[in-house]
Amino acid sequence: MQWCMIEQPERSVIDHLTKALGVPFIIAKILASRRIESFEQARKFFRPRWEDTYDPFLMQDMDRAATRIIRAVEKNEKILVYGDYDVDGITAVSLLYLFLKGQGADIRYYIPNRMHEGYGLSALGIEKAVQAGAGLLITVDCGITAVEEVAEAGRRGIDVIISDHHEPTEQIPAAVAVLDPKRVDCRYPFKELAGVGVAFKLAQAVSQRLGRPPEACQDFTDLVALGSAADIVPLVDENRVLVSKGLEDINRLERVGINALAEKAALKGKKIGTGQLIFILAPRINAVGRLGNAERAVQLLVTESAEEAGKIAQVLEEENRNRKSLDEETFSEALALMETEFSEQSDRAVVLARNGWHSGVIGIVASRIVEQVYRPTIMIGVEEGIGKGSARSIPDFDIYSALKQCEQYLIGFGGHKYAAGLVISQEQIPAFREAFKQVAAETIRSEELIQKVHVDEEIELADITDKFIRLLNLFAPFGPQNMRPVFLSRNLQVVGTPQLVGRNHLKFKVRQGNHVYEAIGFNLGGLLYRLTPGEANLDMVYVIEENQWDGNTRIQLRVKDLV
Repeated sequence: MQWCMIEQPERSVIDHLTKALGVPFIIAKILASRRIESFEQARKFFRPRWEDTYDPFLMQDMDRAATRIIRAVEKNEKILVYGDYDVDGITAVSLLYLFLKGQGADIRYYIPNRMHEGYGLSALGIEKAVQAGAGLLITVDCGITAVEEVAEAGRRGIDVIISDHHEPTEQIPAAVAVLDPKRVDCRYPFKELAGVGVAFKLAQAVSQRLGRPPEACQDFTDLVALGSAADIVPLVDENRVLVSKGLEDINRLERVGINALAEKAALKGKKIGTGQLIFILAPRINAVGRLGNAERAVQLLVTESAEEAGKIAQVLEEENRNRKSLDEETFSEALALMETEFSEQSDRAVVLARNGWHSGVIGIVASRIVEQVYRPTIMIGVEEGIGKGSARSIPDFDIYSALKQCEQYLIGFGGHKYAAGLVISQEQIPAFREAFKQVAAETIRSEELIQKVHVDEEIELADITDKFIRLLNLFAPFGPQNMRPVFLSRNLQVVGTPQLVGRNHLKFKVRQGNHVYEAIGFNLGGLLYRLTPGEANLDMVYVIEENQWDGNTRIQLRVKDLV
């Protein structure tokens, strides 16, 4: 791993922030490196307000969408909300269902089965809308590439509104309205909303058109925060406002479904941030969509019955355990396959395929392979001659663009720069593998295969004061483009005997002067040999966290690398 110091911002900007905000030099430098250079920008960053969000009607086709939905409600048309089976889609479906139901709409929802229908709006989904008697179908977190499906819906007498955030193709579906801030003709100022974020803006637009007060939709920000964090969208600009407000609601645990889920996950009484959403709550919601019917997760989020929520949360807990077991089995099989199908010296990408791999877990396993070998990775599970694949990338490689260069081998694909999905005939997999590896070889430079950790500042342990921690906490919520600040400290002394805990985690204490802190390195057990107790010769890169245990809060240094 290569340690890279973040480029020093202009000293004048740092000095200005230090004086204007009354913060330490280190905090001002971190702000400046994140392009926060004025008092007003810092105010927006540290204290996000509703006034910092954008008018939903700036989004292309929003006026058409709001008008059509209001007409459907007024005429008591049946409305079907159709969403993706991941957390972003599930929260988006739940949000629009609850909002429109609250407006008196005759509404129901549908989420396709991952195994049998796959991603996106499908012919079977159109048939479900026909069977439901729907006059209006609203997609969330999908639909931007569903040209044929939207045309079929029109032939069947169903109007479609698309609400999506994925990359569009050259041809936009002929729907009543197509909401996607990534459309080239969309002037919406912020392009990185999650699917649930776009659904929220749609709800806001309808609410405004109906003359409701601005706060009418604020009850749904917990769902926006959950879906946005899980979808790993950049937590800047409008996403920062929505997720910040949503986390406040989540920590009040007023939605019975989220409350039940937090209780099963042992989060009651603990502060919930984006880390808890991504690594604890989201996997439980994802599990039911990966292994079965994702509509159970929607039911959890929309129910008002604490008893029902408790029962569903228990199902999600059990499904998540099953998912973990399947993850481990698939990961082991993938590692065995790599011994013959991957060369770290010559291959700049990994493409693995096998009969029977569950399409619900291959994305997770692909991410683990990326962590292990730091190569873009595609995992393909084959059933009855058809392969369904999940692709995960490294920061410097646009995997969606790479798939586009290989699309002659694919039945279909979709996604974005860092993650994508694909469908392929089994007989095309060998040719696709070679073509994709060739694109990677021509695109990825050698230096881009070295994993990097970007360090915000070199500090002494004495710099970690109570005020410093309070200011660092104001940087939350953390996520892409606003990650936890990373620090470097040199010549630390290892105190006591380092331990391996859990599954290959490294736990130890470090001292510098009179300051001693606990440190933990997740999945860094292989670095145990570098720790020599008693010697003050350890250089360590880490983030600072507050660890809650048995009702107590302690400062913990989470290690990213050490030498």
